This record gives sequence, structure tokens and C-alpha cells, in this order.
Amino acid sequence: MAKDQTKPDRKASFAVSVHDVSPLTRGTVDAMLSDLRDGGVAATSLLVVPDHHRKGPLDRDPDFLEWLRARQNEGHEIVLHGFYHLREKTGGGLGRRLVTEHYTAGEGEFYDLPYDEARQRLARGRAMLAAFDVAGFIAPAWLLGDDAERAVRDEGFAYTTRLGSVLELRSGERTDSQSLVYSVRSGWRRGASLAWNSWLASRLRGNPLMRLGLHPPDWQHAKIKAHALHLAREGARGRRVIRYRDWVGA
Repeated sequence: MAKDQTKPDRKASFAVSVHDVSPLTRGTVDAMLSDLRDGGVAATSLLVVPDHHRKGPLDRDPDFLEWLRARQNEGHEIVLHGFYHLREKTGGGLGRRLVTEHYTAGEGEFYDLPYDEARQRLARGRAMLAAFDVAGFIAPAWLLGDDAERAVRDEGFAYTTRLGSVLELRSGERTDSQSLVYSVRSGWRRGASLAWNSWLASRLRGNPLMRLGLHPPDWQHAKIKAHALHLAREGARGRRVIRYRDWVGA
């Protein structure tokens, strides 16, 4: 039987995402992409925030948009990543406060947005990125509530990801893959992240998809940066380097 040419190649793959890309983080992201390229990762998924913490609206920064266009032309994927990257309401039960105010430092914007508000922000974000080929949406901190997920699907995005999986929204196909990611807000978190990611990387060696999620603050800590680049080199050495859209065939 002939191979179905519409299906993506699912051989052993390695996807690196750079989160929180905006005018506020452009300089650090440039350094991250240069270091990753030197390590064999020339294509990433760039998670772009349309108005980062209400301080960096893309539609008022043509120079940043030109920079972003150059990155897309180099082969990087542009992904919509929230809108403000802030969860502005507070309160709720203990479990909700632990997730939204402590685990994510108040940045779980799409964790409990109602459907209409989520869809409005998605549409505004897409409009700001209208000049780019955007297939995916990834919520800040990977926290995407049920109503917001429905809004993402209804807005026509091809995929989303969570910490432990990649979801193709059109077919509902889910790929289980825990993302390697660092927490750097304190010394004990950094130490725990180094140990956890070393262990997790060894567990993922047999997984068809390995994922590494990086944030600009990671590059402020020498041990975290060195560890991340080691994982990037290892992933690129034995796997096909892809963007998320390549995995879902978008």
C-alpha cells in the first residue's frame, strides 16, 4: 500500500519551543536561538505574546515584527502564546490559587477564561500576527481550561500543547510527551529542575517525540543554560529536529 502523503513523519523527533517571545525578551531570545543553532537546533517553535504583560503590543512595534518575520524566514515557527500572559483575576479555592498564583506566578492567563473572552483574545492575537503563518496556540504555563480549549478549536487552530502532551485539534489525536522545562525562580527550584530534567530525559529516550521548553530567564543562570544546551545537543544528535507544526502535519 502506498504511504499516505498527508500524514506527518512520526520517526524519532525533537521539538524545542522558546516561550514568551515579545519585544520585552527579543535580545535574550536572539542569544538563545544563536546558542541553539550552534548546538544543532536550527528550527524552533517561537511562542509569541501579543501584548506581554500589557507592556509590549506587537501592533505598535514594526521593528519587532520585521525581526519576527526574519526568524520565520529562517525556518522557525510562529505560535500564538496567550495574549497578555497574565491571569488578572485572583482568588478561588486553595487548589486553584496554588496553580495560578504560586506554580505559575500569576501567568496562567487561559486557565479559567470563559469561552467568549478566550475567543476574543485569540482573534485579537491572530489579527496582530496576520502577516505570519500561525498554526498553533499554546497557553501560558500550558494551562488551558476546557472553555478556552473549545475556543482555540473553534478559532481554527491546528494544535495546542500541554505540559504532558501535544493535541491535534482537528482529529483529536493526542501524543503523550512530557516536556522538559526548568523552573528558575529560586535556588531550590533550579537544583530540582536540573535533577528532574536529567532523569526525565533518560526516561524519554524511547519516546517518539522529545520536547524541550525554554524561557528567557533560563539564560540568566549559567548551570541551567549549560544543561539546556546539553539536552538540545543530545536531542539534535539522535533525532529529527522539528517544529510542533511538523509533528501534526499543519
